[in-house]
Amino acid sequence: MPSDLRDLLRAEFRWTEPEPGSDLLVSDRSGWWRDPRILAGLGPGLAGLFPDAAPTVVVSPEVTGFLVGPLVARALRAGFAEAYRMGARRPIAEPMTWADVPADHRGDAQRLGVRTRLIGPADRVLVVDDWAVTGAQARGLYALMSTLGAAVVGTAVIVNECPAEVAAELGIRGLLTGADLS
Repeated sequence: MPSDLRDLLRAEFRWTEPEPGSDLLVSDRSGWWRDPRILAGLGPGLAGLFPDAAPTVVVSPEVTGFLVGPLVARALRAGFAEAYRMGARRPIAEPMTWADVPADHRGDAQRLGVRTRLIGPADRVLVVDDWAVTGAQARGLYALMSTLGAAVVGTAVIVNECPAEVAAELGIRGLLTGADLS
């Protein structure tokens, strides 16, 4: 993993207060999407976390995963499939396979689904997202891929804040840790 990409990610990241005096900080990743050097490096950088995995498809949850996932798929010369959140938009007009996602870092449970025709038993799946805190989305997507008969090779994220045992169990690897952004 190029250290210059890590340096750029740290430089273009901000913690911001949604309202002055709120004492709440939220992540502002907009600088990542604005910087063409970061966009050029993210696909190869995240793909490089799994150099020998040979995935056939990248699966990413909406919303930010829809930006990051295709960059990684292109770098891997693999396909891409979107994982939609149930209720986030109008229903997809074709068969979907859904899985429950355990409560995330906000305490919210959700369901993620993919178009059934896009994933099958011959697939090796790399899950890609921008951030992992609890591993809940990865866990839900792994269950979904299992239902479809696909093998998961791991999860690549920009920031991995998962406890070490969760990251090891789910094969989550990140370009940065939460401490890198403190």
